Amino acid sequence: MIRKFSFIASLAPEAQAAARHLAALYGNAREEDADVIVALGGDGFMLQTLHDQMSSGRMVYGMNRGSVGFLMNDYSDKDLSGRIDAAVENIIRPLEMIATDADGTAHTALAINEVSLLRQSYQAAKLQLSIDGEVRLEELICDGVMVATPAGSTAYNLSAHGPILPLDAQLLALTPVSAFRPRRWRGALLPNKVTVTIDVLEPGKRPVNAVADHTEVKSVVRVQVAESKDCTTRILTDSSHSWNDRILAEQFLY
Repeated sequence: MIRKFSFIASLAPEAQAAARHLAALYGNAREEDADVIVALGGDGFMLQTLHDQMSSGRMVYGMNRGSVGFLMNDYSDKDLSGRIDAAVENIIRPLEMIATDADGTAHTALAINEVSLLRQSYQAAKLQLSIDGEVRLEELICDGVMVATPAGSTAYNLSAHGPILPLDAQLLALTPVSAFRPRRWRGALLPNKVTVTIDVLEPGKRPVNAVADHTEVKSVVRVQVAESKDCTTRILTDSSHSWNDRILAEQFLY
């Protein structure tokens, strides 16, 4: 299948050089005319590209010209068309965050990885957690809490000792960050159709910020999180090392 590629790169010199080299080999269509966006850089650049291509219908194929590169495929300039034709497509539905700040203003943002609430000062956050309108945890004293997608379960969620979720699991991970009370609470696995509401208790004394991937809202009093019903993004991974394979392998690292 003949496809039109658009090569985009992070600001890293290695990524920029790779984009110029690949464009000379395969041509370089405008983003709006391309079938596949080829992103060259690291995971942060890939995450931003997936946001930029949200609901565009264009597929994103990443090649690692950064550091970690968990979201990326290995870099090669050989037979790019064949690799992309054989790649596995993953359709990701992001989380939608509605964060209400101390002034009563509602802010919306999408998160492919996670929505997190984090304390803003030396005081621990004091939060109340509700699922579909029912209070499930009256008071959580912690550094923060997050709702992570399967795609984001190997990122910040894993660093906070949350569970790794297979990409096709219809689940969300609700994971605390340094929980103080209740000390033994380690989080919960939730159906991906629920709405999670997090109320900030004592927001004046214990201010909290909310973050949806790259979007931060300061001094929030309430945050609602649910899987988006309308938005999707499409990512391609090499069939020899699919995203599900990567997530499975991650569970056996120590």
